[in-house]
Amino acid sequence: MAVQQFVYCVSVMTILLYKGAHSQISGVSIRLAGSGSTRCSGRVEIYYNNSWGTVCDDGWDLNDAEVVCRQLNCGTTMEAPQSARFGAGTGQIWLDNVTCLGNESSLTDCQHSGWGINSCGHGQDAGVICSDLIRLAGSGSTRCSGRLEIYYNNIWGTVCGDGWDLNDAEVVCKQINCGSALKALRSAPFGAGTGQIWLDNVACSGSENSLTECQHLGFGVHNCQHGQDAGVICSDLIRLAGSGSTRCSGRVEFYHNNIWGTVCDDGWDLNDAQVVCRQLNCGTALQAPQSAHFGAGTGQIWLDNVTCSGNEESLTECQHSGFGSNSCGHGQDAGVICSGPIRLTGAGSTRCSGRVEVYHNNSWGTVCGDGWDLNDAEVVCRQINCGTALQAPQSAHFGEGTGQIWLSDVTCSVRESSLTECQHLGFGSHNCTHHQDAGVICSDLIRLAGSGSTRCSGRVEIFYNNIWGRVYDNGWDLNDAEVVCRELNCGTAIEAPRSSYFGAGSVQIWLDNIVCSGNETSLTQCLHSGWGNYYPYNYYYKKYYYNNYYYGHDAGVICRDLIRLTGAGSTRCSGRVEIFHNNSWGTVCVDGWDLNDAEVVCRQLYCGPALKAPRSAHFGAGTGQIWFDNVTCSGNENSLTDCQHSGFGSNRCGHGQDAGVICSGLIRLTGTGSTRCSGRVEIYHNNIWGRVCDNGWDLNDAAVVCRELNCGTAIGAPRSSYFGAGTGQIWLDNIVCSGNETSLTQCLHSGWGNYYPYDYYYKKYYYNKYYYNKYYYGHDAGVICQGKKIC
Repeated sequence: MAVQQFVYCVSVMTILLYKGAHSQISGVSIRLAGSGSTRCSGRVEIYYNNSWGTVCDDGWDLNDAEVVCRQLNCGTTMEAPQSARFGAGTGQIWLDNVTCLGNESSLTDCQHSGWGINSCGHGQDAGVICSDLIRLAGSGSTRCSGRLEIYYNNIWGTVCGDGWDLNDAEVVCKQINCGSALKALRSAPFGAGTGQIWLDNVACSGSENSLTECQHLGFGVHNCQHGQDAGVICSDLIRLAGSGSTRCSGRVEFYHNNIWGTVCDDGWDLNDAQVVCRQLNCGTALQAPQSAHFGAGTGQIWLDNVTCSGNEESLTECQHSGFGSNSCGHGQDAGVICSGPIRLTGAGSTRCSGRVEVYHNNSWGTVCGDGWDLNDAEVVCRQINCGTALQAPQSAHFGEGTGQIWLSDVTCSVRESSLTECQHLGFGSHNCTHHQDAGVICSDLIRLAGSGSTRCSGRVEIFYNNIWGRVYDNGWDLNDAEVVCRELNCGTAIEAPRSSYFGAGSVQIWLDNIVCSGNETSLTQCLHSGWGNYYPYNYYYKKYYYNNYYYGHDAGVICRDLIRLTGAGSTRCSGRVEIFHNNSWGTVCVDGWDLNDAEVVCRQLYCGPALKAPRSAHFGAGTGQIWFDNVTCSGNENSLTDCQHSGFGSNRCGHGQDAGVICSGLIRLTGTGSTRCSGRVEIYHNNIWGRVCDNGWDLNDAAVVCRELNCGTAIGAPRSSYFGAGTGQIWLDNIVCSGNETSLTQCLHSGWGNYYPYDYYYKKYYYNKYYYNKYYYGHDAGVICQGKKIC
C-alpha cells in the first residue's frame, strides 16, 4: 500500500489486543495524517486488517485524544478536533463511539462500537493535537503539574533547575494547554527523574510557543544532577484567553469535563475577578469586563451567576448556577484585568496604599527604598488602578517585610506600565535590609483619564462601589478643580473644563452638583447631590432632566503638575522655577539654562510664551534640594522632566545659581498653523483663556501683542479667525491701541467680556450675545510677528 503524504507513523508499533474473554494477537499501528499534520498533530488513522482507516468523531473528546498522544509519545493532548479538521480521509472508518478513560495505553484498549461498525462519513474524521516533545511526570503529578520531561533523540529526559523561573514555566503551561504558570519549582519536588538531563540554563521570555524555542545550553549539555530536576504547577482549570489577552488579563475560561468553556457575565463583578486574579497569581483585580470584552469564546459556557465574596481560593468555591446551567450567549463572556505580579500589604495598608511587593520566581518579595521616588510610585499606582501617586514612603513605613528583597535602585520614567519595566539592579541584587522596604500611597478614589490626559490633567473619575464613574459638570468650577489638583498632588488648578473636554467617559456618573470651598482635602468632602444622583439642567427650557439624555457633560481639570514659580517678586507666570520630586520641592540650576528651557516651563504652566530665562537667583535663592542641572530642552516638550538633564539631585551648584522664568502671562498665540510668534490671540482672565474679537483690530493692536511676547515687529493683523475659530469665552472687543503700550490690556476696549459685534452690511452693533454667538461666530483676532527672539 502506498504511503500517503504527511504521514507520521509509529515505527513497527505492535500492540497486543485483548477483547473480553477472547484473546487475539494482531498487528495494529496508529498514525497521524492529513493536511497540515505533523508528528504530533493530525487525523487519527488505525492500521487494521491490512488497511489504514480513520476514527469517527462521535463522542470523541480530550480523554480519547490523550490516549493517542501517549501512544505516539507526543506528550499531553491539547485539542481533540472533530469534523475532519485535517481533511477527510478515504477508505475504511475503523472505529466509532470511542470512549476512553484517558489512562489506557492504546486507543484499541478503549471501548468502541467494534471494528468497522459505524454510521459515519469521512467528514466526521477525528483528529488530535498533542503537546509534542514535552510531558509532566513524577510523584504527585497531575495533567498540569509535575516534573518536566522532554522527548529528544527517542528518549525522555529531564530539565535542570538552574535559572528555572516563572517565564520558563509559563511557556510549558501554554504548550500543554494548562492555563498560566503558578509556580516554577526546582530541586526535584515531584521526585528525581532518571536517565538523561536534556536541558539546562533555560531562559524564556514567556512568549515562546515551545520550550525548545527558548535559549538553553544545548541538548544534553549541563552540570546537574536529578536532584535539581525542574517542575511546574499550572493553573489547570482556569485560563485567560481571547483577543488582546495577556498572562493576567483576558476572557475567563474554565476547564471542566475535558473541555474549556467560558463564564457568563450575569452578576460578574470585581469580587469575582479578584478570585480569578488570586488564583492565577496575578495580583489585584483592576477591572471585571463584561460583554465579551476580549472577544466571544466558542463551545461551552460552564459557569453563570457567579457570586464570590472575593476571599475564595478558586472560582469553583464561589456560588454559581451549576456547571453548564445558563441562559447566555458568548457575547456575554466575562473577563478580568489583573494588576499582574504586584501587591500592597503591611501594617495599615489599604487597597491603594502599603508596602510594595513583587511576585518573582514563585515567591513574593519587597522593594528596597534606595532611590525610591514619586516616579516609581506613580508606576505602581497606575499598575494597580489606584489613580495617582501621592507619596513614595521609604524605611518600611508599612512595616518590614520578610523573605526576598527582589528589587533595588528602581528608576522609572513614569511612562512604564509595570514596575518591572523600570530600570533596576536585577532581581535579588541589592545591599538592603527590610527596614528599607519601599511603599506607596496612591490617590485611590480619584483619577484623571480621557483623550489627551496627563498625570495632572484630564477627565475626573471617581472609584466607588467597585466601579469607576464620571463627575457631571453642573456647577463645576475652579474651586472644585482646586480640590482635585490638591488631592492628586498636582499643584494648583489652572482650568476647570466642562462639556467632556477630555472626551466622554463611561456610562456611570457618580457625582453631580458639586460645591467645594476649595479648601477640602478630597472631592468627596464637598457638597454634592449624592452618589449616582445626577440631574442635568436644560438652560433653554429652564428645567432639570432626571435621565441620561444629556451625555457629554463630564467635568475635567487642568493642574499645574509638579512645577511652580516662587520667590521674591514672583507672579503666577514669573519666578524661581521649583520642581516637586520625592516628596519635596527643589530648585533648578542655571547651567545651560536658556529660553528653550523657559519656553517649556511657561507652556507647562499655561503662561503663554517665555519672554526671559533669568539666571543667578533673579527671584532670590531657594533652599533645600537642587533637583535639576544641565537642563537641555528643544522647546517642544510638554514638561520640564521630559527634557534632558543630569538626573534628579545630580549637580555641583549652589542656590545662588537658581534658574527662573518670565512668561508672557496673560497672553498667548494658538490655533491652526500657529507658532511662537503668530497665531490667534488669547487672553487669560478670571482663570479662563478667552479670545479677542476682531472689531477694529489693526496693526497697532498687533504691534502691542508682538512686543509683549518678545516677538519683534507686527507684520500682519489677520481677522476672521485666520488661525481657526476658538471656543468659549470672548474677553476683549473693540480694542484701540496707539501701538506704544506694553500690554494689550493697557489699550482701550469695551470691558472684560463685553463684545458687541458690528454688522458692516447693516452698519450697526448687536448687543445680543446669543445672536452673535449663533450667527457671527468666527471673528477671532490674530497676529503675525517678525519673530525676533531675545534671550
